[in-house]
Amino acid sequence: MRIDVLTLFPEMFTPLVSTSIVGRAVQRGLVDIVRTNYRDYTSDSHRSVDDKPFGGGGGMVLMCEPVFAAVEAVAGDGGPEPLKILLTPQGQRLDQSMVAELAGEPRLLLLCGHYEGFDERIRTELADRQISIGDYVLSGGEPAAMVLIDAIVRLLPGALGDQNAARNDSFADGLLEYPHYTRPREFRGLAVPEVLLSGHHREIETWRRSQALSRTQARRPDLLEQKRDRMSRTITE
Repeated sequence: MRIDVLTLFPEMFTPLVSTSIVGRAVQRGLVDIVRTNYRDYTSDSHRSVDDKPFGGGGGMVLMCEPVFAAVEAVAGDGGPEPLKILLTPQGQRLDQSMVAELAGEPRLLLLCGHYEGFDERIRTELADRQISIGDYVLSGGEPAAMVLIDAIVRLLPGALGDQNAARNDSFADGLLEYPHYTRPREFRGLAVPEVLLSGHHREIETWRRSQALSRTQARRPDLLEQKRDRMSRTITE
């Protein structure tokens, strides 16, 4: 998989691509993460990428010229046509099913905004998808792009030491994940549930499923409602 990141701050991604799961995936050749600076596609001596908004108001707006030029150059480099994603709080909210869908794409191109945002023509003419990581505003799209990259890369075959771990994550099947325990068996009077020490795999799976359901009901009942709605639509269809 290839992921292109278009940004004003490519150096922000250095720790991401060189450490932990994403870093190992890059080293193993499972993903190629290519960073491009919008400023490399400016046409003036000041390498200007933003200007004041028409109609007045605070902040600066990223201009069309450098962003269009960067996207057209990167997307037209002879590789697979990328799915172009604009990171924006106005986009569709990211969830695990969307992450799984995007992990199946051969190539993604992520557009990171900054300042007051993008010229609207960038949004309407360049973006195939618009994605938000939540209902809040960041200083730029770079942290959102990092979240998206991390979530996608860990689903790529071979990225995790145990690929089954991703299948049991929170949201993977519409539920929050069950509790985990490791040594010691007792800590400050807090003991590991006996069922996890029993060696009875069917009982352990039943316990874990029950815990996932009760935890989801207590903390995110909306997920259970969504799961019921999906099941209802499937039966109706």
